[in-house]
Order: sequence, then C-alpha cells, then structure tokens
Amino acid sequence: MALLEVKQDVRDAAVIVSAGGEIDTGTVETLVSHLDTALKTASEHPARLLVLDLADVTYFGSAGLNAILGCYEQGRSDGVSVRIVASNAEVIIPMEVTKLDNVLRPYRTVSDALDGADGSQ
Repeated sequence: MALLEVKQDVRDAAVIVSAGGEIDTGTVETLVSHLDTALKTASEHPARLLVLDLADVTYFGSAGLNAILGCYEQGRSDGVSVRIVASNAEVIIPMEVTKLDNVLRPYRTVSDALDGADGSQ
C-alpha cells in the first residue's frame, strides 16, 4: 500500500497543498489535518486562495471526496477560495460519478487554478 504524502507551499499567489499516494479511510486523517492547517494559512494570506493539487493521487475513495468537499465548504465559510487540481482518472472518475465535479470544478493544472482559468473541466 502506498503511503499518502502531503506537502504545503506558500507562494505569493496562493497556498498550495500537493497530495500524492492513496487517499482512503486509512490516510484521510493525514490529509484533513494538512487541509485544516492550509485553510488557516490561506485565511491569513492576502490572496485568500487554497489550491489542492491531487495530480499524484493513485487512489481516491469516498473518504477523499468527503475531505475535499469539507475543505471546499469550510473555505467558503471562511472566505477562502478552494480550487482543486486533477486531471488523473483516479480522482476525476469518482468526482464525475458523484457529480462533485459540478461543484468543485477541477482544474487541469496548478497554473490554471492560480489563474482561475475557465473551462477547467
């Protein structure tokens, strides 16, 4: 089983969290902990933007869907824009099946998410 690796990078344009590996019930608490920290950092950041890069995720279960949806909703409450980056089938397919792609509107690249480029699907 691949472990989940999560990194945070604070840039001028946004707070960026990159996750790689498996996001399931065994690893989701690690992700949630990082997302909570990143949301706090983003709420104090001038851009008030959190980008969650899931490009290196190899498994994305319902626990992951719930975690990113919770982060997105908490961001809205806190006045932080949360943008998801994913073009890999492991993440996109579960989002499409659950129709969360209509809510989260994943971007193809971090650059697109930073730009807020439309047509991200």
